[in-house]
Amino acid sequence: MKKAARWLCLLLGLAAAAGIEGCGSQSPVPPAGQQPPQSLQPERSGNEAAQEPVEPAMKPRDDIRDRVEAMSLDEKVGQLLLVGLEGTEVDGRAREWIHTYHAGGFILFRDNIQNTAQLAKLVGDLKEANRSSGGVPLWLSLDEEGGRVSRMPAELTKPPSAAAVGRADKPAASLAVGRAVGRELAAFGMNMNFAPVLDVFSNPANTVIGDRAYGRDPAQVSRIGIQTMKGLQSQQVAAVVKHFPGHGDTVEDSHYGLPVVAHDLERLRKLELKPFAEAITSGADAVMVAHILLPKLDAEAPASLSRRIVTGLLREEMGFGGVVVTDDLVMGAITKRYDLGQAGVQAVAAGVDVLLVGHGHEAGTAVFSAVKRAVQEGVITEARLKESVTRILRLKAKYRLTDERPGAVDTAALNAGLKNAMKELEVTAPAEGK
Repeated sequence: MKKAARWLCLLLGLAAAAGIEGCGSQSPVPPAGQQPPQSLQPERSGNEAAQEPVEPAMKPRDDIRDRVEAMSLDEKVGQLLLVGLEGTEVDGRAREWIHTYHAGGFILFRDNIQNTAQLAKLVGDLKEANRSSGGVPLWLSLDEEGGRVSRMPAELTKPPSAAAVGRADKPAASLAVGRAVGRELAAFGMNMNFAPVLDVFSNPANTVIGDRAYGRDPAQVSRIGIQTMKGLQSQQVAAVVKHFPGHGDTVEDSHYGLPVVAHDLERLRKLELKPFAEAITSGADAVMVAHILLPKLDAEAPASLSRRIVTGLLREEMGFGGVVVTDDLVMGAITKRYDLGQAGVQAVAAGVDVLLVGHGHEAGTAVFSAVKRAVQEGVITEARLKESVTRILRLKAKYRLTDERPGAVDTAALNAGLKNAMKELEVTAPAEGK
């Protein structure tokens, strides 16, 4: 418990230095675009006299970097993993992820969620197990896009699809929907949503994306989708924009095969990349990279495993300094072409921070073991590993993650909030089901 308390103070201490209130506060996440400081050393105002440094060689204190330095190799590698659960309760394998592998978080799917009471207990039990281990607070995530991709319990009103929000073309209403969805997730202790989808729906034959996209115009996708992102962020839910560099002009489903996007970089800059560029400018904290092949950018590796795309394009050209997440590695686009462990190693080498392994305990442990071995053998440097862990911990600090159990949930109030937001869109609640 003492170790857990130290973790909490560390994370909230950095958040406070970034302008967020400390322990017990209910203040919101800082405005989009505001990043945690690189140093916890206070800045002087222009009216203060300059002071000689006590020790010229002394580096500014940085608690996050200090914490990363103190972590074991297993703890650092574990932070890179965001894994799935089997079943609807915390079992031995879930506890193994926490106590043995130090997993950075979990993703929940429809088969993990039965009803509101069960979800609250599941999330609370995961948090309690992690708190007892003294680990860094967990990401608790899911895909709550709205429409046909909705994981939350049936007692809750389902959010509208991105297409419905896009058709309304009301940025303020999109913001309200994002806030309402974020409020629902936060009420159950969830803190990360793999949404919004910022793909431009430029190919009518693309049923994989379809109504998951806000529209066919990159300006509209930016204008509306980014407001949903900001709404989620305002409720202390990290929004992961997806599927970089753009899944809108594909036909094949990456769950089963490897889609190919034949466009060159000039075309991508004009269409597919525009919403992501706008999101980065507007304060995106996390980006999911797709399992799609863009042969004119990298003929060998899908985007999720490509250094040219993750580091060269997303980080260096587009200036994204936040957390990069793979799409689920247990998808046909990867499993039919790569050893899963090697795919994880290649993704980290490409510049990815979080490896999403949503299905299969053995799949997740294989990725963990391969990445750990790659670090031990120097294939992935310690510096590269620490870079990702530092980014992950800074984002957890920004969103003030804790392992406290969620409180009582007022389902009626949550439903009323989302329905009010949907009235602004002039849409009705979608039918139940995926």
